[in-house]
Amino acid sequence: MMRLFWSRQFLAFLLTGGIAALVNFFSRIVYSQWMGFSSAVIAAYLSGMVTAFILARLLVFQGSTQTLYRSILFFTLVNLLAIVQTWAVSLWMLHQVLPALAVTHFTPEIAHACGIIVPVFTSYLGHKFWSFKS
Repeated sequence: MMRLFWSRQFLAFLLTGGIAALVNFFSRIVYSQWMGFSSAVIAAYLSGMVTAFILARLLVFQGSTQTLYRSILFFTLVNLLAIVQTWAVSLWMLHQVLPALAVTHFTPEIAHACGIIVPVFTSYLGHKFWSFKS
């Protein structure tokens, strides 16, 4: 199992996922100008998800035998789990952990960054074996 995470493909996934995470992170800041934190986290996740799909399909899982429709379907299902993880961890960090640690600066940004990190490994496995199955 560990060899799955010590591969060129996983490194490409991390790189493209990092780009998508940056889209997610910075778009949340923009969205927060028009909506509350919780809604902005969801909207930002969707922006990152579209970016991640395009990059993963083009650069990480080129050998996929899935049709575009099936890839989109499974990609969405994997990301539904990941968005719940991201949202729950972000809110938990913002409302419980960071206040308990007396963190008062950049709390939404720190909370959201922690939420983004959590589903990296579960998402990779889901996309490798379902979304872009080869």
